[in-house]
Amino acid sequence: MSISRRGLHRKWAKRKEATPAQIALGWLLAQRPWIVPIPGTTSIQHLDEDIGALTVEFTPDELREFNASLAKIEIHGERLRKELLVMSGREAPPKK
Repeated sequence: MSISRRGLHRKWAKRKEATPAQIALGWLLAQRPWIVPIPGTTSIQHLDEDIGALTVEFTPDELREFNASLAKIEIHGERLRKELLVMSGREAPPKK
């Protein structure tokens, strides 16, 4: 059975009683203690949801299981639209 990245997040959201967005942010937080995700939203409801990711915890076994499932998913396409990809990896110009 093949599962999509979105499907994986939904499966774990149900398992952890969280939202898929909270699972994604919780997983990111579990990678290293110095990683700080910067969620971008203009919605206070989405910001509240994102903050809820702080309550999502993965055991070492859960992380291995999640990462093993994630590794089986083939990603298609570019990570950014072509217009944004040309700007990727560039530093912002210095402020004057």
